[in-house]
Amino acid sequence: MRLLKYYTKAPEVLTLCEILYKLGYSIKISDSFTLEVDTAVKDFQRKNSLVVDGIVGVKTWAVLLEKDEKPMSQTDKFLKEEDLIHFADEHNLELATVKAVNEIESSGKGFLINNKPKILFEGHVFWNELKKRGIDPNFYYNSNSQNVLYPKWTRVHYQGGVKEYDRLNEAISLNNNREFKEAALSSASWGSFQIMGYHSKNLGYIDVDDFVSKMEMNEGEHLKAFGKFLEKNGCLIPLRNKNWAGFAKLYNGAGYRENRYDEKLAKAYAKYSQN
Repeated sequence: MRLLKYYTKAPEVLTLCEILYKLGYSIKISDSFTLEVDTAVKDFQRKNSLVVDGIVGVKTWAVLLEKDEKPMSQTDKFLKEEDLIHFADEHNLELATVKAVNEIESSGKGFLINNKPKILFEGHVFWNELKKRGIDPNFYYNSNSQNVLYPKWTRVHYQGGVKEYDRLNEAISLNNNREFKEAALSSASWGSFQIMGYHSKNLGYIDVDDFVSKMEMNEGEHLKAFGKFLEKNGCLIPLRNKNWAGFAKLYNGAGYRENRYDEKLAKAYAKYSQN
């Protein structure tokens, strides 16, 4: 791992933040080495008999990873090149196209540092999922819940990384009954291809619990779910034709332009098609 210090901005800082958060430091998870991260690193160094300089070098990384106890078997969860090649052949897709979607949806990373599948919790979807179950979301909408329950889409409440599980659990805890849990699980996007939980039955899973259990297994299951989604929602033709806008609208909804999703896909495809 590279040397990190105050003001560094790099993907490795995201990993550092995830480990520190897992170890009990209440910090914002991002790719920026902020003053907050610096304070946490120095506290960690102090408590572990390291030089307290805020610099995450070889020794600090070694102790962080030891404390994190990340299981070596986690590598078995990851997609391999041959998995993507087989998938592309099976669905008559160009390999660069599959790699582009994989990168843009989750930065090519289906699992978090805590060994759980990557998720993003959507409070506006939770609002609608409660309504589908005959539950009035207004009854639970207040200052304590508005970061996980709201009527319209907003990115304001996104936390990223393992903190999205805090939001998911907070949503479930608003009532703690079976319907709330199902609604909450249905309101998060899961894994390498960020497929919403509410698609589970349409994709052939028994229910959302079955879908989530599969997402917790490995990225191979994420890829299977992606294939099912492409087939069920007519996404294969625009993807084969590199119609990024058409694919983005089907895959991410009409609001894809706000995130320039089609442009990001085109850029990622251009990169992989040159390899």
